[in-house]
Amino acid sequence: MSDVSPMQATDDQQPVIAFLSNPQTHGGQPVRRIDTHAAMVFLAGPRALKIKRAVRFPFLDYSTLAKRKNACEREIEINRRFAPQIYRGCTAITRRAGGGLDIAGPGDVVEWAVDMVRFDENLTLDRLAQADSIDRRLAEELADAISQAHDQASVADESSWIESIPLLIEANSTAFAGHFDRQRVMLLDRASHDAFRNVRPALEQRERCGLVRHCHGDLHLANVALIDGKPMPFDAVEFDPEIATTDILYDLAFILMDLCHFGRTEAANIVLNRYLETAALAELEGLSALSLFMSMRAAIRANVLLARRDTDPRAKGAAWDAAHAYFELALHLMAPATPALIAVGGLSGTGKSTLARQLAPLVGPAPGALVLRSDVARKQRFGVPATERLSSAAYRPEVTQDVYRRLMERAERILAENHAVVLDAVCSKEDERTAIAALAARLNVPFHGLFLTADLRTRLQRVGDRAMDASDATSQIVAQQEGYEIGRLDWHAIDASGTPEAALAAARSVIGIE
Repeated sequence: MSDVSPMQATDDQQPVIAFLSNPQTHGGQPVRRIDTHAAMVFLAGPRALKIKRAVRFPFLDYSTLAKRKNACEREIEINRRFAPQIYRGCTAITRRAGGGLDIAGPGDVVEWAVDMVRFDENLTLDRLAQADSIDRRLAEELADAISQAHDQASVADESSWIESIPLLIEANSTAFAGHFDRQRVMLLDRASHDAFRNVRPALEQRERCGLVRHCHGDLHLANVALIDGKPMPFDAVEFDPEIATTDILYDLAFILMDLCHFGRTEAANIVLNRYLETAALAELEGLSALSLFMSMRAAIRANVLLARRDTDPRAKGAAWDAAHAYFELALHLMAPATPALIAVGGLSGTGKSTLARQLAPLVGPAPGALVLRSDVARKQRFGVPATERLSSAAYRPEVTQDVYRRLMERAERILAENHAVVLDAVCSKEDERTAIAALAARLNVPFHGLFLTADLRTRLQRVGDRAMDASDATSQIVAQQEGYEIGRLDWHAIDASGTPEAALAAARSVIGIE
């Protein structure tokens, strides 16, 4: 029996379940019931009522009515931080003197429920991921929502977060015994413990920098929904504050892992890049822990699904299949990955940024490389939004040199964390290209320099078609660049005058990506 198997409490919830499942309870409106390992949600009309299962796990205890009331109240308190539009309050299920049940009626309280505004359950992000409906805009908005939540989260002054990591790994390994292949379970266990030992000093430094905070704690795709067209996290962990007190990168890792689980690695890469785009250098330290964090999140998801198999016989087969898929993903994420530096250069309008974004999910450990774009770095240097146009003074040679210095500094920090980088900059000067290649050589990481070319007419058209972009290039600048002295070009020239797909195919061939 798995360690996540519940110990059923003595409370008999069947009368309450039957009551909340009855359309007559809700004015004749149809009722849809959603089950998880720890709760049941009853959807009727514009309302959702959620009760806690009378179960006890090693990681939560809802075994008494008092504990379930406390959990409901905590859920309201915590989740109003993330989704105030959804969470109404805590309401009682009561029994009349004659024996019938009511919602918030007179009589004895027999159960407590979280009262919520119902939203379209087809608009949770797991459903959208399955339908391949998470585009770049939504992925960036998701990253922004998570970033905002982390910025507002309180810093944990004292935390046992780091000490809990090996315990989490061991708990998952114990839970998997008897369910999955023993040798593969041991392989995951060893790889996870080894990775933790390697990254522990960096995690301790991140904690000293205030990056361990009171987070969501259960930020997988099914716990994010589109509300008024914007992604909104809900159902944050309420049963144990320690579980939600983690490194913000570990909180983010759940979303990244889940996107990979649903085959949306490109969306995961967009989320990661957007989230870290404005991160300070100190926040990049410990990035090497991301693979471990994503693997742990996948293992925990498998663990929870095994628990659901035990509590909900109707979902037994589907829960097992999903648990096995998450377990295999956890193993895959711990496989060694080689960092690399790829530089994409070329004059304005050659399609550098498009190619950089296409390459990023294909390089390095999941969910792919971080893209460092000179246009964005320049805007950050002047403290303006990415789409705000800068004056010509911002393009003086000394400013450009400083922008490249910042890019190199950031690239070095990321590569040192065993992550991959795609650098997106014009790189029209020979010394700029030489310095980038020298950085890769000094760090002993694979390097590929790509220089995109396209005829003037194509570049003018592309620049003219841009809207809401970080680049300040104009038709006049494109024409001026015709006179640039490129110098000796020892990078691979990529003909980018055709479609983006053709340029990507050529780049993949050069880099050796199948």
